[in-house]
Amino acid sequence: MILALGAMVFTSCSDDDEPEPTPTPGANVVTSNISANTTWTTGNIYVLGGRIAVTNGATLTIQEGVIVKGQAGTGPNATALIIARGSKIDAQGTATAPIIFTSVADEIEYSNIQAGNFASPNLDPDANGFWGGVIILGSAPISASAAEVQIEGIPTSDPNGLYGGNNAADNSGIIKYISIRHGGSNIGSGNEINGLTLGGVGSGTVIENIEIVGNQDDGIEWFGGSVNVTNAVVWNCGDDGIDTDQSWAGTLDNFVVIGALGHAFELDGPEGTLLDSHTIRNGSIKMSFGEGDNQRVSEDIINTDANSRVDLSNLYFTDLQAGQIINRINAVGVTFDNIILNVPASELPNYVVDGAVPASVISGTTPQANISILSWTWCSQAGAMSGL
Repeated sequence: MILALGAMVFTSCSDDDEPEPTPTPGANVVTSNISANTTWTTGNIYVLGGRIAVTNGATLTIQEGVIVKGQAGTGPNATALIIARGSKIDAQGTATAPIIFTSVADEIEYSNIQAGNFASPNLDPDANGFWGGVIILGSAPISASAAEVQIEGIPTSDPNGLYGGNNAADNSGIIKYISIRHGGSNIGSGNEINGLTLGGVGSGTVIENIEIVGNQDDGIEWFGGSVNVTNAVVWNCGDDGIDTDQSWAGTLDNFVVIGALGHAFELDGPEGTLLDSHTIRNGSIKMSFGEGDNQRVSEDIINTDANSRVDLSNLYFTDLQAGQIINRINAVGVTFDNIILNVPASELPNYVVDGAVPASVISGTTPQANISILSWTWCSQAGAMSGL
């Protein structure tokens, strides 16, 4: 059900700096799961009134320039958009009219998009935890305790949180030119929602030109599946920039990570018998960002398990700090090729543990991502990609 109610605009802050809403006409509040083909149209704002799932094999079409705002909520009431197994999303923004997922605390309107200004007018790019995030679930293979399991961030009582299966080519739809911001609500102790969660998503799904801004948990996290992701930005997330689990078997290509407070890469090994590997290539990463009290410093450069299986190539790390490391450099399932650290060559051993510095980890100053493709993002408009 969609109720035509007031859009949520914020005019003041409470004592704890939380924006307070006052309604204005123009929004559509979505209060029930979407079980039939539905289109959200350009020029409109849609408010998620709770945890909304696309179910029953339906397709949710979101036209370019649409703004989707999640209401506040934590615990089992955290708002999120879930594409359940067997259903699809067709969200194709453009470089001049991206689709923006944000909080009702964000005053951005369609007129901002029309003017080419994709920044939040009132929220800083590190503001987080105001709503949940976007979760896409499919029927591709996973390496877990069972062939299908419940995705993190969704209560176990919700059957729409199941993912995994045996169809590597499963198709959950298309998302292009999407900015997801200010999310990551906590549903329990240490159980937050990622900016973009991909659980068992198959290779038939298209994911291109994605931006995650100010998420409280990870930027993008894969749980198995075989989907590929190209042209991605993760900016100011509260935990890991890129997180992979359960033998994801796809490729991440051409991306930027800036200001992740956890590891730049948290690359976990399989949890079951499936032993697929994935590829991460052509990325530029800032390991610290900002200055003074506003500086954000990441933990490890690359964190893997002893049984992780991943091929890493053409990655550039800059703004490194003491203590940031590549761990388990000799993990048998992990390969490195052209990993560039912007530090003097004599200091490379300080950033590598559990083994000698391999020839594939070098000193240099050459960024590896093509950031011109990412110029449509808030991150780029704010100048945060300088030097990358």
